[in-house]
Amino acid sequence: MADSMLTRKDWSLTPRRALRPTEVVTRLSSLTGWSLSGDGADVAIEKAFTFANYGETMAFVNAVAFIAHREDHHPDLSVHYARCVVRWRTHDVQGLSETDFACAAAVDALLA
Repeated sequence: MADSMLTRKDWSLTPRRALRPTEVVTRLSSLTGWSLSGDGADVAIEKAFTFANYGETMAFVNAVAFIAHREDHHPDLSVHYARCVVRWRTHDVQGLSETDFACAAAVDALLA
């Protein structure tokens, strides 16, 4: 089993809570290219990813889907020919949680 699977947090065993604004700012500063969108209960973090063609875009979307399934946390995806916008938020806390930032980092790692 890969090391990343051994250290992965089991979100089903960890109660999620909405992060305070200062926590959001701190976590957002550790991610490259992610920004806040929406407000109130609809606040989210999002990032647009660009690709050379539709095949690359769909490969990325499938990899994001794998992460979402593994983490039991599912983003909103806006899929276009050579671009995909990934948007994370935690519906059950009506805001942003630690899970959103962990998943965003995992998506960034796909292209590192």
